[in-house]
Amino acid sequence: MTDIVPPSVRSRMMAGIRGKDTLPERLIRSGLHRMGFRFRLHPMNVPGRPDIVLPRYRAAIFVHGCFWHGHNCPLFKVPGDNREFWVRKIEGNRSRDAEVADLLRKAGWRQLTIWECAMKGAGKLDPDKLLQRCAKWILGAKRTSTIRGRR
Repeated sequence: MTDIVPPSVRSRMMAGIRGKDTLPERLIRSGLHRMGFRFRLHPMNVPGRPDIVLPRYRAAIFVHGCFWHGHNCPLFKVPGDNREFWVRKIEGNRSRDAEVADLLRKAGWRQLTIWECAMKGAGKLDPDKLLQRCAKWILGAKRTSTIRGRR
């Protein structure tokens, strides 16, 4: 399918997409803060610069966009235009995610990945239940976990 906007407009739109402080990140952060959790944002001394880090619990939380990280859900679809570029870009992100997970594990960090589809779209979870799952993981001993939307 051909893009409905000119390449210059699409380029400007894509350049405007934020890499941090996204709405899903802010929702998780504000909910965890209300629950009494204190954390650091994007610390440079933790592998992969996680979105949220709770040093007290050795916990790193990533809030992943389904498109940018190639999640297998209804929110992800490889664009038809410039397909090779997008496949290469998303595969690079997936590869980097795997490397970061390995570095975190080796450094003794626990990792939680929250997918955008858990907060958006037809499969989104109840916000309170989502935050309860986050809190349960933070306080628990599980090394890694993933929260995704309902299918």
